[in-house]
Amino acid sequence: MRKMSKYETQEELKREELSQEGQLLKTEVDNAKLTGDSMDVKMTDASEESKTNNTTGENKMGTMPMGKLLISVSLPMVISMLVQALYNVVDSVFVSHFDQDALTAVSTIFPLQNLMIGVTSGLGVGFNALISKSLGEKNQKKANDAARQGIFLELIGFAIFLLIGLFGIDAFMKSQTDVAKIIDYGVDYGRICCICSFGIFAQMTFERMLQSTGRTLYTMKTQALGAVINIILDPIMIFGYFGLPAMGAAGAAIATVIGQCIAASLAIYYNLKKNPDIQLSFKSFRPEGDVIGRILSIAVPSIAMVAVGSVMTYGFNRILFTFTPIAVSVFGIFYKVQSMAFMPVFGLNNGMIPIVSYNYGAKQPDRMLKAVKYTMMAAICFMLLCLTAMQVIPGLILKVFDAQEDMMAIGIPALRTMSISFLFAGICIVCSGMFQALGKGVYSLIVSLARQLIVLLPVAYAFAKLTHNLELVWLSFPIAEVVSVILSVFMALQTKKKIIDPLKNSVKVVQE
Repeated sequence: MRKMSKYETQEELKREELSQEGQLLKTEVDNAKLTGDSMDVKMTDASEESKTNNTTGENKMGTMPMGKLLISVSLPMVISMLVQALYNVVDSVFVSHFDQDALTAVSTIFPLQNLMIGVTSGLGVGFNALISKSLGEKNQKKANDAARQGIFLELIGFAIFLLIGLFGIDAFMKSQTDVAKIIDYGVDYGRICCICSFGIFAQMTFERMLQSTGRTLYTMKTQALGAVINIILDPIMIFGYFGLPAMGAAGAAIATVIGQCIAASLAIYYNLKKNPDIQLSFKSFRPEGDVIGRILSIAVPSIAMVAVGSVMTYGFNRILFTFTPIAVSVFGIFYKVQSMAFMPVFGLNNGMIPIVSYNYGAKQPDRMLKAVKYTMMAAICFMLLCLTAMQVIPGLILKVFDAQEDMMAIGIPALRTMSISFLFAGICIVCSGMFQALGKGVYSLIVSLARQLIVLLPVAYAFAKLTHNLELVWLSFPIAEVVSVILSVFMALQTKKKIIDPLKNSVKVVQE
């Protein structure tokens, strides 16, 4: 790790710190079954971190052709995030063929389920970064301590959702709807997911440990196994094959939990047998406030970003229930399709962040701008493809979820209207990533809040109350995205003026 004593100014110190961060932190967010914006959280790709102490690893970030570098860093993240997103999409597809009310229930419980994933993923990001940093410093004791304290925090997170599952699910469902059948399905699904959430907490915990030591292939294997198990068990549990009773929404939850537990078991095995860089021992264990504080300093902002998405989904569901439960089902379908569509963009964005940070520290502004430019172009092109699909074949997408005539009538215009936001979403996501890479996390938070809370919910509520027109409520998505892209571009120009342009000038002076 380079020492910073060579630098004389505070700005240079900051750039060097970001350079080190760029070598250690290679992915951001996440989890999983998350929503579009809930993916603005930091993860670690330790396959690159394991190289931070040799020249080749350092030079790769500053010398490899940008297109090749972005793909090599981003591809594992894209695959990982797509696999995680499959869980909820698969549940919804099979549940929709069982009962439309069950699909509405699963969509209604989604904000809580998403928050649960955000908590475990955010905590994982925190101790993951600390483990990677400690290993980079050759401090084995600190790495082991970070792992143990991380497990302790994950256990606390599980305990919280266990209590919610036991005592809070009923109230959560009734706060959104008074339809008894939907409440019953939602309580069944949500209670199982929360009470048995030890599976997802354990899976996320031990996968992050594998990532922090560069063993990302093992992580991909555990995620793939969990997803395959879930896909196999979903129809068996939901519809009652091989002599089992048809369990509907509860069956979907059981299949999900079993998949998570099996994936967690494999992740634990890999850590015990294939991961010698972390030695787990709880002999004489006690909570250490300073280590926990450092973990939470990274984890809390990540969790907060996911919480924003959960609040938005919860609030939007409440608005839609004032029209019809079918609208909630349509929104649930859109949100899950959107989560799949956004994953490649989030993966590219997460790959861009450490590249920009590294080259900021290395004083290579041209490579910084090139990384942002390439990522932006790819994001816009992919979002245009997704927009085209939503405009041309919305009915086919809805049919995958067994949409009947009443859902098609609401869903086709809804998908076409909400997907207009895709035109601007890629720009907002990449700008947020650039802000984070340059230490402007507040800018990123402002964009996310505007997209999901400050603009979207008030506009949707106003349309619902003043016009009673459901199609106008869907329009709140592109309106919020337009406001967000204006904010993003303005803050991006400010960032360029205050950070990148001065860096360019300083480089020119040195060269002259």
